[in-house]
Amino acid sequence: MKEEDRHEAAPCSIVHRTSYTVHRFIFALNPNHMHYRTLGQTGERLSAIGLGCMGMSHGYGPFDDTESIATLHRSLELGINFWDTADMYGPYKNEELISEVLVPNRSRIFLATKFGFRMAEDGSRFFDGSPAYLRTAVEGSLRRLRTDVIDLYYAHRIDPNVPVEEMVGAMADLVREGKVRYLGLSEASEASIRKAHAVHPIAAVQSEYSLLSREVEAVLPTLRELGISLVPYSPLARGLVTATLSKEALAPNDFRHTLPRLQGEHWENNQALVGEFAQKAAAKGCTPAQLALAWVLSKGEDLIPIPGTKKVKYLEENAGAAVITLSPEEQAGIEALLERYPQVGERYAPEMMQFVNQ
Repeated sequence: MKEEDRHEAAPCSIVHRTSYTVHRFIFALNPNHMHYRTLGQTGERLSAIGLGCMGMSHGYGPFDDTESIATLHRSLELGINFWDTADMYGPYKNEELISEVLVPNRSRIFLATKFGFRMAEDGSRFFDGSPAYLRTAVEGSLRRLRTDVIDLYYAHRIDPNVPVEEMVGAMADLVREGKVRYLGLSEASEASIRKAHAVHPIAAVQSEYSLLSREVEAVLPTLRELGISLVPYSPLARGLVTATLSKEALAPNDFRHTLPRLQGEHWENNQALVGEFAQKAAAKGCTPAQLALAWVLSKGEDLIPIPGTKKVKYLEENAGAAVITLSPEEQAGIEALLERYPQVGERYAPEMMQFVNQ
């Protein structure tokens, strides 16, 4: 889940607007400023800042298809060639939406989607990584996306009821059949990653990674040993680190109401943390969102974050982070800040944490 929607006029909002304009319009004038990184061992060159499309159709309040379509077009103008979606977003609606821009621009876009989450009759969510369901899922995604091949196909989670080797073996069949080019996993443990990679090369592992979510750092040495890229989703911590998030402004159906990080002592901790972080961004001459993305990018060339947005203005802001670098002193200052505010809270409510493979 990747949408990093923001809401203006939050109490802790401290933004250096002059340099925000500079970093934003560097890209408006010359999209060639986008940097590119190599995906795993595939040789594919992807924009250092990707685009998470979930929030255009799922999870973050009201949708505006017209603005979302404009955001997709603008991403191409900015040199962003890495789009991320999933069949569960909507469900299904997000794949259909992005196909409107994907189809006439197919050669310009490296497309990732995912399979596995299903809805029970009672409305609850469960994960199905079985080879039988995989076949149904991939055909549905190909049809909704109106393409004959998916560039990167992820298992959205690890199914505890299906051996990883069996699931990845079935995914590898899709590569041999030409329906999928590369394989990925999402929220997978080191053990699962090694089992999967032994069956078929894994190009990417997608996990939540941000200033507030750093558990995946324990897996990074394994990814680097195996030549697998990390694709951080929610690199802006669901908008928390942008210093523009107001709980009162969230729509009633915004799933962030369920997040522990927006509750009680965790909310107070995070507001204080982000307030000081925004001051660092102002001193740097960028927005908090840009500084947060620059921090993620600084962790290695093998990280390709996919901040989500459904608005052109936030897309442009995010893209500006690609040209920001951090000195060792700035990185140390951010680490010291994070150590002062450790009570950030869990990243998901318990019903979603159960799907994280640990």
